[in-house]
Amino acid sequence: MAQNRFHSGPGPSQRQLRVGELIRRTLSDVLLRADVHDPDLNRHSITVGEVRTSPDLKVATAYVLPLGGHDAEDALAALRRNAPELRHLVAKAMTLKYAPQLRFVLDETFDRMDDTRRILSEDRVRRDVESGDDEGDED
Repeated sequence: MAQNRFHSGPGPSQRQLRVGELIRRTLSDVLLRADVHDPDLNRHSITVGEVRTSPDLKVATAYVLPLGGHDAEDALAALRRNAPELRHLVAKAMTLKYAPQLRFVLDETFDRMDDTRRILSEDRVRRDVESGDDEGDED
């Protein structure tokens, strides 16, 4: 089930944003240091792009992508398999009252940016954009 990071409606609270960023940095450090003793996980260099927390801060969804996007499903499976240990390591490094449950989702932001660049580089689109710039110069 894909989750939409860019939903409409009220956004996250400042606390959710702060805690999410703290979890992101901590999780990134844990993965960088290879603190989890799983060779399948440690063979991947994983980027944690964003962490979103639930309003009660009990669930944290980490948007991740292995370097270069290679073996993404394998990396995701290894993260999910090691989620309890990762949760323990993240909680140990933080001062939260409750250690959030960690969920992992592939970060598709980079794919969307590549698609957008590809679309904007098409001749038809470039012509439309350039002709739109000319219309504003007539004032």
